[in-house]
Amino acid sequence: MSDARFEDGDEVPLRLVAQDAEGLTVIAALLQDAVFPITEMSLVRQKRRFALMLNRFRWEYREAAEKAGQPFERVQSLLVFEDVLAVQTQGIDRTAPDTILSLLDISFSPGADGTGLVTLILAGDGAIALQVEALDAALRDVTRPYLAPSGKIPTHDL
Repeated sequence: MSDARFEDGDEVPLRLVAQDAEGLTVIAALLQDAVFPITEMSLVRQKRRFALMLNRFRWEYREAAEKAGQPFERVQSLLVFEDVLAVQTQGIDRTAPDTILSLLDISFSPGADGTGLVTLILAGDGAIALQVEALDAALRDVTRPYLAPSGKIPTHDL
């Protein structure tokens, strides 16, 4: 018997949960360069839930696509944070419904007794800060992959 290899896995939708900073780092890496309309973020105060519907680049299949000469893909994914006490935004015009935001990174700064601050860092100096009672994040793909409209790997100017 041998260990499982990445190449042996089936293409299945991602379903990940993060309840600590290390787990959130994995989700952040998979969501780097995800894009979403400003209208696809919501806070349900009664349930203390913040959700984003994102179009994420499929980083986990980038190398396989390059080797096979196949086009790059994106997939719609739902990112949900539970136990959200407050949400603040910076550098985002929430009155412009046609705005498309690009997610660069997600970080977690722990506070006292399990509380903390989740920061979603956006391109163009924007940010979304979530004050959480406890870190509880979930990411899941909700559509089949589709061809990335640009056909290219996301890049950043330094």
